[in-house]
Amino acid sequence: MDINPLDTEKIGIQTLEKQLMKSESEISLKIGLPREVSNDERRMCLTPGGTSVLTSNGHEVYVEQDAGAEAHFTDQEYADAGAEIAFSIDEVYKKSELIVKVAPPSESELELLEQDHILLSALHLGNTTEEFIDTLINKNISAIGFEFIKGDDKEFPIVRMMHEITGSMSVQIGAHYLEKADGGQGIMLGGISGIPPATVVILGAGITAEYAARTALGYGAQVFVMDNDLARLRHLENALDRRIITATANYQYLSSALQYADVVIGAAMFEGKRSPCLVTEPMVTSMKPGSVIVDTVIDQGGCIATSKATTHSKPTFIKHDIIHYCVPNIPSNVARTATYALNNVIVPYLLAIGDAGGIRECLWTNTALRNGTYVYKKHLTKKSLSKIFDMPYREIEMLIASQI
Repeated sequence: MDINPLDTEKIGIQTLEKQLMKSESEISLKIGLPREVSNDERRMCLTPGGTSVLTSNGHEVYVEQDAGAEAHFTDQEYADAGAEIAFSIDEVYKKSELIVKVAPPSESELELLEQDHILLSALHLGNTTEEFIDTLINKNISAIGFEFIKGDDKEFPIVRMMHEITGSMSVQIGAHYLEKADGGQGIMLGGISGIPPATVVILGAGITAEYAARTALGYGAQVFVMDNDLARLRHLENALDRRIITATANYQYLSSALQYADVVIGAAMFEGKRSPCLVTEPMVTSMKPGSVIVDTVIDQGGCIATSKATTHSKPTFIKHDIIHYCVPNIPSNVARTATYALNNVIVPYLLAIGDAGGIRECLWTNTALRNGTYVYKKHLTKKSLSKIFDMPYREIEMLIASQI
């Protein structure tokens, strides 16, 4: 078998050895990448390079025509990487056993899911319905959500990647909408000599907040970070050399900070749960006219009372003279960068499923994917979702063990 030396850089010596001699436990996966159809979603989960790694390991990849166009990846690039280009979304679902996509399936896509399909996608807790979960359960879908995938190191790798992008972009967005042409106050985020900078208030002290704070400091803004987790605030202060001002997110401090805020970035969330609503409508009415709210956790329900989901096509609305930007998939606007980020995390998981010999075997050994599974063998497997929808659930470990 001829092997291109350049492949060594792509997939490493160990993967090449697997390519030459697969063990009996390994299987060939049929992986489908449909074109995203909801919420102006422009990202893909796999790049042509990632596709090449999968096909080199004996897996079949079906990419819907023009699926990568918005991220500037052509059908020809995917075909050259070994993928088969499908000319309809129906064809992708019929030929594939494992569907990999960014946004949760739409209603029409749910109908295309067949018995025993594996679904790897985001869940978007703020928009998830009981009917959606019931459909996955009734069709015996094995569903793995980006928001739940957590490794032995307690990190959420896909969430972290997207939150890094979201945090940085949220400040760019806030700076843009402060400009007068977009209805803002007509001020620069960083100010200039003799003129003080704008004030950025960040709600939450997680990854999104950290990258928002770093970017805002880079602009020269005055930055407040508010959270009720003192350990997180302490960590962020140390990480940013105490260049930020921190405070607990109680009523007194929130009310005071919002009156002076030029940009408010909502980034308060709990992993795998809906976001806490920290800002009430009266607090919003107290803000300066022409100020900007960027609610980055609207896909988790939002952390500001006046927030409602918007789209990239119509990203803002004005309420109480405050500009609200509440797009749930902010990284979609940098689709190429975001696709590379998703690819880097997802490809090893897909290889792991194939190497293990199937989804059950992989869930037994792979902590991250086991944590990420929220529907398996006609059961809801997440306690947090059980509480939200008042549905029964079973521990994933029990379901896997019962198959042995």
